[in-house]
Amino acid sequence: MIVWINGAFGAGKSSTARELVDLIPRSTLYDPEATGDAVRRLVPAERLAEVGDYQDLPIWRRLVVDTAAALLAEVGGVLVVPMTLLRQEYRDEIFGGLAARRIEVRHILLTPEETILRQRIDTREEYGDPEADARVRKWCHAHVDPYRAALGRWLAADAHTVDNSALTAAETAGAVADAIRTGLVAPCGIVQTPEPTGETVAAGVLLFDEQDRFLLVDPTYKPGWEFPGGVVEPGEPPARAGMREVAEEIGLALDAVPRLLLVDWERPEPPKYGGLRLLFDGGTLRAADAGRLSLPGAELRGWRFVTEEEAAELLPPVRYRRLRWALRARERGTVLNLEAGIPVG
Repeated sequence: MIVWINGAFGAGKSSTARELVDLIPRSTLYDPEATGDAVRRLVPAERLAEVGDYQDLPIWRRLVVDTAAALLAEVGGVLVVPMTLLRQEYRDEIFGGLAARRIEVRHILLTPEETILRQRIDTREEYGDPEADARVRKWCHAHVDPYRAALGRWLAADAHTVDNSALTAAETAGAVADAIRTGLVAPCGIVQTPEPTGETVAAGVLLFDEQDRFLLVDPTYKPGWEFPGGVVEPGEPPARAGMREVAEEIGLALDAVPRLLLVDWERPEPPKYGGLRLLFDGGTLRAADAGRLSLPGAELRGWRFVTEEEAAELLPPVRYRRLRWALRARERGTVLNLEAGIPVG
């Protein structure tokens, strides 16, 4: 199990975490800041210059998941992780990666009042160097508004909040420990299937509305939007797998087996294995059917019907190329064979 302590920079996460490991039996402190320091030494300077924060580097997010999983395998028990996550897609990616390893996350959010938060930031002295400490304080103040924006949109949705405005670090840790012990903090609902150990076959389904827009879904466990669908299980027909995934993800039972539009071979790009990606035409949904769409599980955050142009802003490049050729196949009434998003044969 992981106890992830989130909150604004300066909210008291690290001091609370240090106190918390003394209150939870068999717990170990893991600070992803250490992983960030390693990334700064590993990644070329020109790549670091392209981002404003090491959290923006996919390698940091991947290493946080891998390090947490490896540390838990090594020491067992509970991992206490103090780290600010203000971008929902990063939270989704990291928590989803942990879920894929069957690691439960208890999400704690420290929420001191803003005036208290800014006062604490003003008194931060971490390095004993006036210039370095001033830079840290400036950084923390600059991220208060993004924290407030995230708090208003999504941050507290799956977290147990603790207002530590009037609490010491020890008192905050005690409140967190009590909440975990009494079951007030439920496991985070983000889920993900285990990571593959070889090439996979996945089936996606394009569903259209009466304006000929198509449906995309927003997964909670990885960045970027997707087509409804998922990995084909052993012994399962791909088209039926697409139908099953549509029912599980958006609560819609398709009346007919969808028609194949394309087969795309996705090349392995370590650590990803690649494999075959199939897209099917699920047909046009009547307005009444579209109005009954739901999100019965925790894997999706939302759904929307979009045009081809709008999809370019939502889909990762490889999925967008696949989509464009699937739409052309639908227009021509044919089936296309792709390799890495490019028609062949």
